[in-house]
Amino acid sequence: MSCTLDQAIGALVYVFHKYSGKEGNKDTLSKQELKELIQKELSLGPKLKDADVTKLMADLDRNKDQEVNFQEYVTFLAALAMIYHEELAKHKC
Repeated sequence: MSCTLDQAIGALVYVFHKYSGKEGNKDTLSKQELKELIQKELSLGPKLKDADVTKLMADLDRNKDQEVNFQEYVTFLAALAMIYHEELAKHKC
């Protein structure tokens, strides 16, 4: 039986590969793939507008190749984890 953290990491990797490669490179997310991932996998997804996705894509795409590679995706996850952590800390008093 795998541990909780192992399962969580596996799920994060699985989600990336579930959406990557639908358009073009199987190892990256296009803007449309990123948008679909966010809309279907995050509760805040349906609230994001196209302009928000465009800005997020620009922020994540460090090498400016118009795609989000796995390393850039992990950076996105780290930022999300920090936001979730800060929200949890606010409610822990």
